[in-house]
Amino acid sequence: MVRTPALLRWTLRLVVIAYLLLLVAWPVSLVVRNTFADGFDALSTAFADAHVVHALELTAVVALVSVLINVVFGVTVSLLLVRHEFPGRRLLSVLIDLPMSVSPVVVGLALLLVYNPRGGWFGEGLASSGVQVIFSTPGMIMATVFVALPLVIREVVPTLQEVGDEQEWAARSLGASGFQTFTRITLPSIKWAVIYGVVLSLARSLGEYGAVKVVSGNIVGRTQTATLVVEERYQNFDQATAYATAFLLASAAVACIVVVAFLRPKHSVS
Repeated sequence: MVRTPALLRWTLRLVVIAYLLLLVAWPVSLVVRNTFADGFDALSTAFADAHVVHALELTAVVALVSVLINVVFGVTVSLLLVRHEFPGRRLLSVLIDLPMSVSPVVVGLALLLVYNPRGGWFGEGLASSGVQVIFSTPGMIMATVFVALPLVIREVVPTLQEVGDEQEWAARSLGASGFQTFTRITLPSIKWAVIYGVVLSLARSLGEYGAVKVVSGNIVGRTQTATLVVEERYQNFDQATAYATAFLLASAAVACIVVVAFLRPKHSVS
């Protein structure tokens, strides 16, 4: 085993700590400090604003529905990639990572071109049936699902590869159905990977801005999410409400990660 010199180890640690302080801790601490500069006045003002409350509720609905869709789709695709061989498997794996390389604004524009009720590929037909996608909640959910698509899959796939399929084959040889094998063998072995994927997807969904802004239209009191409130209020010099809303979003994401970190058993390997 190659031993790293102590000076190099401490230097690397200091670089990492400085990096995290400058890019994460310091900006977040400034948001917290500005939020509570006048005590709880900023939070009280934000919660007293009906438009801000509606934006927070809409953000929660969009995020939760998007996470649910990504969990179902992510676990299904993970099982497909790991447990089955089929033509186009590598291409599917590459396409899954596409949301990580495409700008969210481009995603929003693509959805706008496809589902626009005026000239979109499917938009006109859906609009004639009374279904509105763009400038409404369904379009916002679609955009959020896309940007958070790979997060559950990239947590579950390595875990499935690590645990193997010996126990699943043993269960099937003893007469277990596919559903019983999944619920009693597969799901317990990947539960923490799924939970981490859910946390990452939720944090990503709560903070989505670019794609949602394009497809929502940013209509105050109707399709404006919390991230759009932060931008709108900051530009309109209502900085207290902007800081308070940003603090609430950051707190929700951090709380999810902290709770999972404390609840996860130390001996868990999946």
